[in-house]
Amino acid sequence: MTYIVTDDCINCKYSDCVEVCPVDCFYEGENMLVINPSECIDCGVCEPECPAEAIKSDQDGNMEKWVELNAKYADLWPNLTRKKDPLPKADDWAGVKNKLTDHFSENPGSGD
Repeated sequence: MTYIVTDDCINCKYSDCVEVCPVDCFYEGENMLVINPSECIDCGVCEPECPAEAIKSDQDGNMEKWVELNAKYADLWPNLTRKKDPLPKADDWAGVKNKLTDHFSENPGSGD
């Protein structure tokens, strides 16, 4: 089991979760964060810290694509170990559903 970040993080990028992670397994794209599934120790402390409820267990049904996406971008993006301010319009985007499929195409972290 591992925890992963879903599209609820896109255009929010709250990083409260990063602050509590004991193994620094978060990585930062332009408009979202991801968790490196191979570094996550499955402690779960990050999940309740996410205001956007973007962090899920890979056991929460149909999460395979999110595990793959998190692994792919964790290899490409820089490691984030400290809390930062969320994106300027994070509160406007919080709660918007299907961000990846409705608002972004190939690269969820690029802002495209």
